Amino acid sequence: MNTGGTQLTRELKRGRSLRRSSIVVAAALVAGTGLAMVPATAAIAGPPPSICPDASGALFGPNVCLFTPTMTQAAIQTDLNAISTQQVPIGSQFDSNRYAILFEPGTYGSAADPLVFQVGYYTEVAGLGLMPQDTVINGAIDVFNNLCTAGTSNCNSDDNFWRSLSNLTLNVDLPSSTPAYAPPAEDAYGAGCANSAEIWSTSQAAPIRRAIINGSVVFQDYCSADNYVSGGFTADSEITGDLDFYGDQQSFVRESAIGGANGCPQGLWNMVYSGVVGAPSPVFTGQCEQSTVLATTPATEEEPFLYTTSQGNWDVFVPAVQHNSSGPSWASGTEAGSSIPLSRFFIANPSTPTLAIDAADLLGFNILLTPGVYDLSSPIIISRPGSVVLSLGFATLVPTHGYGDMAILPNNGVKLAGGIIFDAGAVNSPFLLEAGNSFTASDPADPDLFSDVFFRVGGAESPAAASVSFLDAAPNSIIDDMWAWRADHGQNANSTGWTVNTGATGLVVDANNVNAYGLAVEHYQQNEVIWDGQGGSVEFFQNELPYDAPTQAAWMETPTQDGYPAFLVTPNVTTFNGYGMGSYVVFIDTTATLYDAEAFEAPTTPGVQFNNIFTVWIAGSGGDNSIINGVGGPVTSTDPGTVSPVDLATYTG
Repeated sequence: MNTGGTQLTRELKRGRSLRRSSIVVAAALVAGTGLAMVPATAAIAGPPPSICPDASGALFGPNVCLFTPTMTQAAIQTDLNAISTQQVPIGSQFDSNRYAILFEPGTYGSAADPLVFQVGYYTEVAGLGLMPQDTVINGAIDVFNNLCTAGTSNCNSDDNFWRSLSNLTLNVDLPSSTPAYAPPAEDAYGAGCANSAEIWSTSQAAPIRRAIINGSVVFQDYCSADNYVSGGFTADSEITGDLDFYGDQQSFVRESAIGGANGCPQGLWNMVYSGVVGAPSPVFTGQCEQSTVLATTPATEEEPFLYTTSQGNWDVFVPAVQHNSSGPSWASGTEAGSSIPLSRFFIANPSTPTLAIDAADLLGFNILLTPGVYDLSSPIIISRPGSVVLSLGFATLVPTHGYGDMAILPNNGVKLAGGIIFDAGAVNSPFLLEAGNSFTASDPADPDLFSDVFFRVGGAESPAAASVSFLDAAPNSIIDDMWAWRADHGQNANSTGWTVNTGATGLVVDANNVNAYGLAVEHYQQNEVIWDGQGGSVEFFQNELPYDAPTQAAWMETPTQDGYPAFLVTPNVTTFNGYGMGSYVVFIDTTATLYDAEAFEAPTTPGVQFNNIFTVWIAGSGGDNSIINGVGGPVTSTDPGTVSPVDLATYTG
């Protein structure tokens, strides 16, 4: 593997050695203690009081709120308001609260009396039917601007991270008068603006999946000044109205059916549609005309999800792999895949010993992580092919001794899903997540899946360090919605900095035939992504270079090459395809003038191809001297010196 440096290679080898030791310990625990199969309900006992007392249940613990159609709407609204009042404010961005809001099949709200609520940080909203038609909400489920300039109404959505909406039908029914939003929504342009549309104004790590939305969705909250937004991700959904992106910087839409799309007019910098029925016409000609459109998606697998059966049982549905597909996976009324009873899951909470999770996997259980922050003295080891690891409510893993958060050993059938956050801890980890191996075969019909996986180096934990956030060595694997972030801000002024939260690379792909969809990697200190596998593809890439390199000398790939390419395809690769890929210059936390020789670097071979790639200078002194391999650009503070994409429609090595 060519990872761009011997020190990084040594760190990765160290991590693999540590994980082999953990596997031995877990196996010994099983053999030596006679650990029996653990029933799904055994992991949580004596939970603290719930923030949603009308909807709490013992099965998943106090931070999972389970609503039923038999509850009064007043009780549901009270519980939802309690969660949003706590989780929407910007001060919740780095707290330790985590919530899953689950609606059992049925109907909630009505056109005359709609159910309207906000979704805040670390909050998952999901229906519990087998099909999204089974759970119907009449009303609005909103995310508004909440990052406001002190003393003004200048607010934006640049930090609206870590929340999700899935597996339900939303009939957009707005109240006849502005509701009492909890907390109050910014309405700088007059009372009622927030009540004018279904608004999902989010940036990274805030997916919409497997949803039917009857109406339009606004992805940029226009109800306050300076209303920036940097999102988003939509998949496996049907939106009968329009996707109103307006000035949203970038967005990725996959395997969906839409009524239309509006931007300014075609989206600001990078809109990518893959397998989307109703997608706009392709265009790639500059500011507001940046849409990449692919008729089908080569290989996808939708995210596993929790549901209740008509008999009242709990199951997890695991969708099957699709090839060259378009439109929602469930559009025909049936869906290929299989169900796993919840009795085959080990339900963990933050107090569950890591080795107990490892042992449960060895014994044949799947893993369900309930909401919370898991402090791990050793990584979770997934050693069994076919294991499903499902998170509820943005479960967050933190390594306390530098051993990483999780290692997935098989190349076949492991499904990691649900919005897991992999944090870095104070002791440097060689990796946060490592998947795959080089000594067993892989099956393209049953790949490893990494769905809604999010990585964070700093911000919440300080100091924080991880050499690589995600090492994917699993052939044929699918990465579907990933955000890796070396934090550019945190809980306080001391939470981030060039030597405070350190991370070399966000993603290393060291396997063949890996497909990545909706990939965002930002602010790492060397190459943001290193692609070292044959036959790979990326559809949509968003990147910001590090904000805070103190000097040019501190940020050099070689003694003669300034900066680091954000996306590096290594010299041995002969086949690769990239679509809709952008890198942004934002040098705002440094006084230095910084140059990057090239935003992308790849071998010069006909099988390596890029389509619709670009860079944008946003702020700071310096910039990109070229887009790829010395071709395209420059894109710097003096040339062009304006915030507008500089494009390269095609590049073949």
